[in-house]
Amino acid sequence: MNLEANDCRAALRAPDGVVREDGVAFQKEEAIGFFTPRRRYGLRIRGEERLLGERTWLMGVLNVTPDSFSDGGRHLECEAAVAHGLALFGAGADIVDVGGESSRPGGACRVDVGEELRRVIPVVRALRRRCDGWISVDTSKAAVAEAALDAGADIINDVSALRFDAALGGVAARHGVPLVLMHSRGGFAELHDSPHYEDVMGEIVTELRHALGRAGRAGVALQQTIVDPGIGFAKQAGHSLEVLRRLDEMARLDRPVLIGPSRKSVIGHVLDRPVGLRKWGTAAAVAVCAMGGAHIVRVHEVDEMRDVTRIVDAVRGEP
Repeated sequence: MNLEANDCRAALRAPDGVVREDGVAFQKEEAIGFFTPRRRYGLRIRGEERLLGERTWLMGVLNVTPDSFSDGGRHLECEAAVAHGLALFGAGADIVDVGGESSRPGGACRVDVGEELRRVIPVVRALRRRCDGWISVDTSKAAVAEAALDAGADIINDVSALRFDAALGGVAARHGVPLVLMHSRGGFAELHDSPHYEDVMGEIVTELRHALGRAGRAGVALQQTIVDPGIGFAKQAGHSLEVLRRLDEMARLDRPVLIGPSRKSVIGHVLDRPVGLRKWGTAAAVAVCAMGGAHIVRVHEVDEMRDVTRIVDAVRGEP
């Protein structure tokens, strides 16, 4: 059936009723760009207020473990780890994230507190002596976080979102430091199992809201929390792609968003490439994250991903 011109325009009408003169429908927000608006948030680091959201921050990965999925064993010696951390800062990292316990897929083993302290604390202490960049400790153990903060760390990054060690929230509260709450499910051994989701982003947002509640009850100021949807943790590749596709929904939590797509299995799944050949897939994922409103991206190749985020920020009209 042929429609009159006016009927055609009505049929093409966007949900909010915007139609161009040539009859093409579009959403109102598309008129100001195809990216997700990024809210600004104040964050206190080392007693100073820092503004998140004006540009994409970079968190460089420094694993001091023998078994991390992409760089395990490379930085076991303290001097090698410190040199790499300094190189990450030199390449443009805003934060260097030091981790002494691998949470890799495929059978990572839980590390006892003493061993994790032995791996992490000398590196944090040496980095603090030799630079003034912001240091994050990637741990789910209160004792490790406490010691790392005493050694000079500035941020706690917890993959369990306070599910593994409830005392960790109290450590963050006492020190007044930013706390990253990452979405995951199950115990340590089940972090990479793939539970069923009816609505992956809806459930992530709900579960992270519960994590914010745990942090609040532990005394952590809401303004000092950051949320991470946990790409690759308790998620199949399709789930992780859905997270990237719907990252803007994290704004429902009204907290800054950190996300770590670097070299993840979803990239290997899409490109059929091993971990060492996922740099360009990572670059694409980082661009998607920045366009989707992420405030911080956690990456291995800081120098290259800095170029990616600078271009995205320029397109967004940000510094």
